[in-house]
Amino acid sequence: MASGLKKVGIPIFILVGAIVIMAILIASKPEPEKKEVEKAEFLVDVSPIEFNDIEFLVYAQGSVQPKNQTMLSSQVSGKVIAIADNFIEGGFFSEGDVLVELESVDYQTDLLLAEAELARAQAALDEEIARGRVAAKEWSSFNSGTPPELGLRKPQLAREQANLKAAQANYQRALRNLERTKIKAPYDGLVKSRGVDLGQFLPLGGQVGEIFSTDTAQIRLPLTDDDVAFIGDVQNQQPIVTLSAEVAGKKQFWQGRLVRDEAVLDDARRVIYGVVEVNDPYLRQDTQVNQSALKFGRFVEAQITGVQASGIVKLPRFVLRLDGTVLTVDDNSQLQINDVEVIRTDEDFVYIGGGLDPSHQVVMSAVSNPYNGMPVRILDTPPTGSEQSVQEVSL
Repeated sequence: MASGLKKVGIPIFILVGAIVIMAILIASKPEPEKKEVEKAEFLVDVSPIEFNDIEFLVYAQGSVQPKNQTMLSSQVSGKVIAIADNFIEGGFFSEGDVLVELESVDYQTDLLLAEAELARAQAALDEEIARGRVAAKEWSSFNSGTPPELGLRKPQLAREQANLKAAQANYQRALRNLERTKIKAPYDGLVKSRGVDLGQFLPLGGQVGEIFSTDTAQIRLPLTDDDVAFIGDVQNQQPIVTLSAEVAGKKQFWQGRLVRDEAVLDDARRVIYGVVEVNDPYLRQDTQVNQSALKFGRFVEAQITGVQASGIVKLPRFVLRLDGTVLTVDDNSQLQINDVEVIRTDEDFVYIGGGLDPSHQVVMSAVSNPYNGMPVRILDTPPTGSEQSVQEVSL
């Protein structure tokens, strides 16, 4: 019996002893070590705030057109007997050049007849003047008092004077018609198209061709109300405009002036057109090195020099948040949300007139869920010992 109890008691004793030992080991195990893990502050890229005097620029686009565009017409009729060599599409001419000449024989005959009629009328007037003098002398010889107008042949004199004026008018008309057989250029220009050829009969008012003046080119630029506000007084100041275009693979530039606006909004586009003028676009008066002609019909980009403003901060457009605020970092490396005064925005930049502390720096990178006083670390600045820390249990 004792032997059986001994066999049962020994395993129980061993099990109890093991439990006790385990309890002692668990109770004597040291507490888990707590370790501080550094967490880096939010990293941002910044740029200093600079207040500058800004000259606003306005951008637009348009096509180059001549200031004067004329459809030449004949003022007399006749057969075309001569055409100038430069009266071809793209040909240049100067003011007063004879472009087309019509047959003039009939007009020379008309001029001779008018000259003869003028000489006849002048002779008749001289004769009537002489008769009037004779009549006045005869009256004074036989009568006293005031002679009647008929006796002095004054009505006949007036008739001959009228005939002379009519003859002079006919002569001047015949002379003009003879001159009009030579169709001359009204200004320096180039030929856009020609509508006549040798031997062709040209009726009165017949179209000879279309020409452009080359002294001045014009570009119509569509401008919004916002653009107009930053251009200033066009009539008195005539802002400088820089035009540019790709010519044979190279960027070319021309300079002109915004001389006026058309004063009426376009119904379809709701813009007002400004007119830029460029002198001597085809370089006919002054050939410049590395300068191309500003040809009519070319599409150009325009940069208009606008009004000036002082104390303006110019920043990239993306810096301005949707709610109209700008993020900055103060001297304590804390984030600040600033309500700013936006003067103007364009495709690339925002122009701020107020609301920024010059001692701050503008945040140039994206910040998720920013708040005032948020600690940040500036790019290229090493971490400091004051960084925020959390505790992590090390198992």
